[in-house]
Amino acid sequence: MSLITCESVGKSYGSKRALNNVSFTIEAGAPIALVGPNGAGKTTLFSLLCGYISPTDGQVKIFGERPNSTALLGQIAALPQDARLDPNLTVLAQLVLFAQLQGFNNKQAKAESLRVLALVGLADVAAQKPLSLSHGMSKRVSIAQALIGQPKLVLLDEPTAGLDPANAKAIRELVTAQSVHTTFVISSHNLDELEKLCDKVLYLDQGELNQSVSIKDAQADDYLTVSMHDCDNEQFNSLINAFPEVLSVKNSQHNEFVIQYTKHAGYQFELKLFELFATHQWQYHTLQRGRTLEDKLFS
Repeated sequence: MSLITCESVGKSYGSKRALNNVSFTIEAGAPIALVGPNGAGKTTLFSLLCGYISPTDGQVKIFGERPNSTALLGQIAALPQDARLDPNLTVLAQLVLFAQLQGFNNKQAKAESLRVLALVGLADVAAQKPLSLSHGMSKRVSIAQALIGQPKLVLLDEPTAGLDPANAKAIRELVTAQSVHTTFVISSHNLDELEKLCDKVLYLDQGELNQSVSIKDAQADDYLTVSMHDCDNEQFNSLINAFPEVLSVKNSQHNEFVIQYTKHAGYQFELKLFELFATHQWQYHTLQRGRTLEDKLFS
């Protein structure tokens, strides 16, 4: 049974159409990315998946159940981007309360709260109140709250927005570690981060599902993305295009090139590239097999 199934889902607020004819299926497993411009319908879709609102038309199923079904209690968790902790309660008291709402008794709720705080590396702040925590620490506590009870599906809205690099890295590592038994759907504008975390991307625009992209698609071996420190773009294009195995070269952005080549060329083509770089004393910054997520979505 699929984790999430959306069939011709639409949502209207009066005359405004927030979602229109959205259909997709998600299987349990690696994290899924949800991207799109502001106002694309991402928050509405999250709200439908959580059961906060109902679709105007079509249907949403999670493990074959409607999102607001009691059969899903404890199996779904969500962290909105603007989630806030209660400043008047200690971190532990808040998590214990949420655990009790899921059916844990007092002793179990405390043990589970300490467990999830340890997961995010914050067991030592259990007795503190949120106002004493940094923004990054507060975000990690909120993620700990979403992990109470080991839900099978967790929806994260901009989980690393506004965080320093160290806290953002800690959250990425946490998501990767917990993906063994939890499927994450992550809404974010940070495509580089999503590329590191996710296998599949759903792209919403103006309420419609424009693309469903596999990051690790079957054509990855047909492309190389090369980022150069400095080179003559026109000369680079001309020389690379002269290789018989090259099908196309695109200058996707400043000093970054997407090279499509015949699959049978293999590693010999990469060696030829390095030889070319050495001949012209060009320094490359990165050499990536496949295309970037940005290029897949917007090329």
